[in-house]
Order: sequence, then structure tokens, then C-alpha cells
Amino acid sequence: VQLQASGGGLVQPGGSLRLSCAASGIIVSNNVMNWFRRAPGKQRELVAAITSAGSTNYAESVKGRFTVSRDNAKNTVFLQMNSLKPEDTAVYYCHLLYRGSDSWGRGTQVTVSS
Repeated sequence: VQLQASGGGLVQPGGSLRLSCAASGIIVSNNVMNWFRRAPGKQRELVAAITSAGSTNYAESVKGRFTVSRDNAKNTVFLQMNSLKPEDTAVYYCHLLYRGSDSWGRGTQVTVSS
């Protein structure tokens, strides 16, 4: 299983970014796909998840601002982040629990700063 996250960058407060997680070795629509983040000095946090049925869940801190989705044809999961705040600054990771093992993509840095 390989997960390749991309799309991070530097954005001003109030701006938007879309992260992508391209998967190989698994079918994203058959699995629960997660987005985590780790901010400096803080513990890793589950930000959003999308189930095989298409249900979504979000951390309270991002509800109404972030949207998780997937493109089955591209076997890719997305995290659309709007109204970004400085406290959203973190390294973002896509994650999958597959056959009892954690699979992590390489993180992508998101920095929200003026």
C-alpha cells in the first residue's frame, strides 16, 4: 500500500488549499480513508475521515471549513480546506488502516500565515 499526499503550501489566513492523497495497492472506495495532522508541539489529530459508504466525519475544530471527498476513478482522496486559520498550520497525513496495519502517506506541510 502506498499513499502519496500533496497539495500543501503557504496560504494567508482565510485562504484555501486542497490536499490530495493518491493511493496504490488498495481501492480507496473500499476503505475508510483518514486525514490526520500534527502541529508543532502537539499530538497528532484526526481531522477528517470518509468511509466506504461515503459518510464523512470531522474534528470539531474543522467542521464547516474542511471537506473530505474522493474520486474513485483516480483512486484519490481529497481534503478541501477553506477559511484557513493559523492554528491549522501542521503537517497533514493521509492514513489507512488496512488488514490490521497502519499505512501513512508522506506528510504535506500546510502553513497558514500572513
